[in-house]
Amino acid sequence: MPAAVHVRELTADDLDAAWELGRFAFGSDSQRPASTSTAVPGLTRYGAFDDASRLVGKAVDLHHDQWWTGRAVPAADVAGVAVAPEARGRGVARAMLTALLRGAHERGAAISALYPTVAAPYRAFGWEAAGVLRTVDLATALLPRHQPAAHLTVRAGTPADLPAVAALYERVSRHRNGMLTRRGELFDFFAADRGLPGDGLTLVEAADDLVGYAIWQRGRGYGADSVLTVDEALATTADAARELVGVLGSWASVAPTLRLCPLDGDAVSTHLPLESARDHERDLWMHRPVDVARAVSARGWPAHANGTVDVTLADPLADWNTGTWRLTVADGAAELSRISGEADLRLDVRGFALLYTGAARARSVAQAGLLHHAAGVDPSALDLLGAGGPAQLLDYF
Repeated sequence: MPAAVHVRELTADDLDAAWELGRFAFGSDSQRPASTSTAVPGLTRYGAFDDASRLVGKAVDLHHDQWWTGRAVPAADVAGVAVAPEARGRGVARAMLTALLRGAHERGAAISALYPTVAAPYRAFGWEAAGVLRTVDLATALLPRHQPAAHLTVRAGTPADLPAVAALYERVSRHRNGMLTRRGELFDFFAADRGLPGDGLTLVEAADDLVGYAIWQRGRGYGADSVLTVDEALATTADAARELVGVLGSWASVAPTLRLCPLDGDAVSTHLPLESARDHERDLWMHRPVDVARAVSARGWPAHANGTVDVTLADPLADWNTGTWRLTVADGAAELSRISGEADLRLDVRGFALLYTGAARARSVAQAGLLHHAAGVDPSALDLLGAGGPAQLLDYF
């Protein structure tokens, strides 16, 4: 392939070629989802073209928001990155992701997450591994059973209950870090005219208040290899969690295996026998800032976190992030302001991602070679950037 690569947003005329490129890259079946052949609100599709105007790469910017300590932070989550085999290793992905980051910056995005097929190329572009979406298998018979609580009602849900389900998800997720808000045009588009999201929806209510739900897929058969897949199970009280776990455990005679993605430390997970869990799947996810100043100012911060630290940041793909900054955190808010000179702490953008997501502390980032400091300078001052606890994702995209 000639060296010249031109990157632009895809048009309707490009979607057939983009679908074929993605189908070969990801080994998809030949049945094409309708959303791949039409304009979809809430996302931007990018394509890389060679000098003969052939599509040789594609990537999608998903216009998500992520919760960070009670505040929704605009994100450019990346999906569907594919490069034609003849064009690999020739700078196509770098050109696409540079354009994607610039476009995301211009539309106001602050941060970005993605699920990589391989991490090394994305590390070269400034993303860093920050967590794992873990799917586990449990023996259904090991789930604890209990006496039903008299003050709670357990019933099957209907499509009319989905707004209440969405509201409960938000109650659980908004004070965590990294979770998608599931708001906006993209989610509205895919939710339109949708029925139940699974085979079943189990609700737990206290009076008229929804306090727990489980969305599940029954699967096939009832033998030793039968699996009940729980797409999501969340609760806002311990009693509601026990009710949900009891309902799921009742499937033991016909579905010996329960499969789900546990949410660390939530009400439901604290009632599961996770010591016996076996990993079914592990999906690494990576993070990076799109705009470091927005990433800091847009999120919520713990009220107890206070301090100031100066840092010089290097970001080879997003030059607007490069420079020396002063981080000031106080009273549940923070600001990153430009200052002159070179700071004693010099941070790579990948190190910023590790600290911001709470995936590592400053001393570990320094040991990884992503944070450098002058002799006698304590790098742990930058732990301030990670105040608020580790991030977690519950959605795969």
